[in-house]
Amino acid sequence: MTRSPFALAALATAAVPGLDARDVRPSAHTGSDFDLALVTDAERRRWVVRAPLHAAAGAALEAELALLGTLESHVESGVLPFDVPRVAGSAPLPEGGRAVVYPALRGSEVRLESLTGGPGLAAALGRTIAAIHELPTSTVENAGLAVYEAEAYRERRQSEVDEAARTGKVPTVLLRRWEAKLEDVALWRFRPTVVHGDLTSSHVLTDGHLITGVLGWGEAKVADPADDLAWLLVAAPSDAVDSITEAYQLRRTELKDPHLVERALLAGELALARWLLFGVRTKQADVVEDAVAMLTDLGEHVLAEGEADAPSA
Repeated sequence: MTRSPFALAALATAAVPGLDARDVRPSAHTGSDFDLALVTDAERRRWVVRAPLHAAAGAALEAELALLGTLESHVESGVLPFDVPRVAGSAPLPEGGRAVVYPALRGSEVRLESLTGGPGLAAALGRTIAAIHELPTSTVENAGLAVYEAEAYRERRQSEVDEAARTGKVPTVLLRRWEAKLEDVALWRFRPTVVHGDLTSSHVLTDGHLITGVLGWGEAKVADPADDLAWLLVAAPSDAVDSITEAYQLRRTELKDPHLVERALLAGELALARWLLFGVRTKQADVVEDAVAMLTDLGEHVLAEGEADAPSA
């Protein structure tokens, strides 16, 4: 069921006593799992209302809410240098489950293309990710979210590659490349940490100098810390990447992971395979077409790299 912004505003007023909704706008981040809207009240305070679209999303929301309660305590203690959504109320849904409402966090989405090297926002981003990875794993375990050992996580990635290969839509050069990296045991010797699991520009807020908030904790787990760095290594300017990784490494304690960057780059490539699988499973031809185009471009890039590295006769 997809709800109108006005229906979401009504849920917000039911969830938070005294909330007098005066304006409502649909969120640009509404997807296949949740309806979201931004509500402004009579005192010009802004609220986010979030309602699951199906039972699985409702179950994921409940686990996320358990996690957010613990994360809030880490924010208050200064362990986390940014804010997280703080639920102000909830309203039951007719089909089961509940919608939740929380004050909108301050800041705007981080823009990777505007990042520069040095001690500014790029370094703050590196410290933010490191702070997440330094959380005790019990933070996730106690919320009932997934926990993986390193070998089990490697096997999970292998299963994704095998499923993607069966579609017949992944270039052979990529399948060979991924298989080689997945079979490299040394590459997968890492200490699992708490990971956000879905870091994107839309989930990281900034005031232009610091990271002010992190949203979208529904994919949090104990797994490979490289996953949270993948989006940055793939899309951020190279000088910013250097500042991000340096700040990240300085913030981590006892970080001994020589293959962290290599796995992060691999995670960025495998994200294309997961996008393809999402399109196939949901029968969305436009998603499949988009994924195939990106995989083809990546395959051509890998081939060109191989030719450039090949010894001359």
